[in-house]
Amino acid sequence: GYLSKKTAETNRWHEKWFALYQNVLFYFEGEQSARPAGMYMLEGCNCERVSAPKGCAAGSAKDAALDKQHYFTVLFGHEGQKPLELRCEDEVDGDEWVEAIHQASYSDILIEREVLMQKYIHLVQIVETEKIAANQLRHQLEDQDTEIERLKSEIVALNKTKERMRPYQGNQEDEDPDIKKIKKVQSFMRGWLCRRKWKTIVQDYICSPHAESMRKRNQIVFNMVEAESEYVHQLYVLVNCFLRPLRMAASSKKPPISHDDVSSIFLNSETIMFLHEIFHQGLKARIANWPTLILADLFDILLPMLNIYQEFVRNHQYSLQVLANCKQNRDFDKLLKQYEANPACEGRMLETFLTYPMFQIPRYIITLHELLAHTPHEHVERKSLEFAKSKLEELSRVMHDEVSDTENIRKNLAIERTIVEGCDILLDTSQTFIRQGSLIQVPSVERGKLSKVRLGSLSLKKEGERQCFLFTKHFLICTRSSGGKLHLLKTGGVLSLIECTLIEETDAS
Repeated sequence: GYLSKKTAETNRWHEKWFALYQNVLFYFEGEQSARPAGMYMLEGCNCERVSAPKGCAAGSAKDAALDKQHYFTVLFGHEGQKPLELRCEDEVDGDEWVEAIHQASYSDILIEREVLMQKYIHLVQIVETEKIAANQLRHQLEDQDTEIERLKSEIVALNKTKERMRPYQGNQEDEDPDIKKIKKVQSFMRGWLCRRKWKTIVQDYICSPHAESMRKRNQIVFNMVEAESEYVHQLYVLVNCFLRPLRMAASSKKPPISHDDVSSIFLNSETIMFLHEIFHQGLKARIANWPTLILADLFDILLPMLNIYQEFVRNHQYSLQVLANCKQNRDFDKLLKQYEANPACEGRMLETFLTYPMFQIPRYIITLHELLAHTPHEHVERKSLEFAKSKLEELSRVMHDEVSDTENIRKNLAIERTIVEGCDILLDTSQTFIRQGSLIQVPSVERGKLSKVRLGSLSLKKEGERQCFLFTKHFLICTRSSGGKLHLLKTGGVLSLIECTLIEETDAS
């Protein structure tokens, strides 16, 4: 519909025809325009109602009319993009626009689609199971109908026989002993038939899809307990065969390693071991109550304490670097090989044990995925397990982002240390490294109407090889001296990409 848009240059309002499609807002000069005059990408934006601008509070009739307008602002998540100010005449229309823009997120649509696909797959499985059960019941009903017809015919025959025998039994005061024996045999037969029917019912359930799903679910839980037991053992070896002995060595008269390095390598691994020992004891207690398996409350206890993994994961790459530096010391390297020769290590190195905690959170996520795949939607634990899975996935994403940011900072600092003069722009944490390599800087050649200064025209008379580093905001050009050290070009060594123009020249001459 029609909305008034405020221009950033003149601060004037212009009425445009707007069209919202998914997460893109188009605007046209008029409703009949064939092509849009512009568009806005709304992914990650925020829309909120605002009061009338101060300039609209004047006393004129026109300003009084504008004061009755309903204003709202779209704030974009893109850096450097100015907010979009809009207004409409109807309050209900304004509320509908704000609500529609709030929901204009393609990622939310994908998440809803994924949830619906999972429910659809589960419903398809239920329908297939119900079809199989219906076929089995249909066959049973047909067999029972046949059995009923047979029993009816037997009853009719027995009634006829009873009518024939009645005149001879009317005068008997006591029942015939043979009849008593027959009744006793019939009683035994009825009991045997009931037991056989019950056995058939139990056997049918054992072979049913529901029972198979429950068996798979139990197997996943048993495997989880075994994996947790193995993980606790790995942490026990890490702490008792490496961490604690190295702490003692750091306190010796001639320490091969300092306490700070020990803390940097192992960080809070001992706390992680204590945490999982408690979790493992809880799992074993639940297994002791099998076939009743309640696991959701265990994850409720575990989730608030998993934040200690963030610190360990964030420090992991740095701990491996510290360990590599410590191995340069012969005394430490010799001592470490003695520890690794312990039979409990089974030939594994310290780096292997330091890596095990990195995979534990993804392992829990996979286990919960498999557990939910075999947990019915009406199950008492389903909501709690889904909540635990969502929290673990959120924690995993945060840890991944933090590791990426930390690695980027370390990469920038490593490049900054290789440059002799240093480079202050690399100390910006938002500066992300993209790539590096050697390029040939060519002499400048005036061509056509190209008036802007080219990279090659920076006081260069012949070709030269340059070591270049590309970041999200800057482009560094360095020369390498005979000693292998890097020096920034005195003129144009640091180029701000926002102030540059990239021109691709297809003419090879």
